[in-house]
Amino acid sequence: MKTVNSISGGQTSAYIAANYPSDYNIFALVTTDDIKCQYPDAKVRQMVSDRIGKEFIGTLEDDIIINTILELEQFIGSKIDWVVGKTFDEIIVRKNGTTFLPSYMRRFCTSEMKLEPIFNFWKENIKEPCETRIGYRANEMNRAKSMIKKLNANGLSEFRAVVGHSKNGNKKWKDIEWQKPVFPLIENNIYKDSIVNYWKDKPVQFAWMNNCVGCMHKEPALLNKMSKLHPNKLEWFAKVERESTNGCTWRERITYDKIINYKFNTDLFDSDFNECDSGYCGL
Repeated sequence: MKTVNSISGGQTSAYIAANYPSDYNIFALVTTDDIKCQYPDAKVRQMVSDRIGKEFIGTLEDDIIINTILELEQFIGSKIDWVVGKTFDEIIVRKNGTTFLPSYMRRFCTSEMKLEPIFNFWKENIKEPCETRIGYRANEMNRAKSMIKKLNANGLSEFRAVVGHSKNGNKKWKDIEWQKPVFPLIENNIYKDSIVNYWKDKPVQFAWMNNCVGCMHKEPALLNKMSKLHPNKLEWFAKVERESTNGCTWRERITYDKIINYKFNTDLFDSDFNECDSGYCGL
């Protein structure tokens, strides 16, 4: 069975890539068409464009993630395959032209910009069930158990994909077996402190948080802080919410404009937040 490391850009998945060699290392990049979020270095933009096979303008994650993947590839001495789906701007526009935003209950952003591109790579290159390393640490056994409960009778994850069309044009869907999740950090009793210590003297830089800076799973206080660190990117999230044609919002009861402009009473430090606050999700 072929092995796959799915790399998110954070220290944990990078640790797996560095310590558990695999047949494939895959990184799914979240992209945007918004020129205001353009990655500043034209040479690096071209490097990314070459890797993803289409023009790269920018990402709605921290720009440092681009450096992370480039440096990590050099560090581990193995190829990292970059994959992309549609841009974030594209996935929120429905066929009828209305805007439909992801939310707590509608996490199609992860499905369409992370899982689907990785599945498409698997379908084109691997084509058979593979062993995928999941970056759950030793204290995250409950997360692993939850994932295991979703496996089919063969112990495999399934991906619901379009496999054709009927005579009237309707899509034909099928659940395709594609990966067996394994948890090397749990198996080897690896905790977060070991991972942080491992990267202290290594030539790979990491973003403070490696998911979308405006993820709806982030708490308002953290989103407010992100708006100061990444004003153009948070403005993208506020703008598409503001201009939504059907009243969609990222969160209930509060808009991103209010979050950005709210005056918090205390200064917040990095240690005030954990993975749950940051919208942390294991792929």
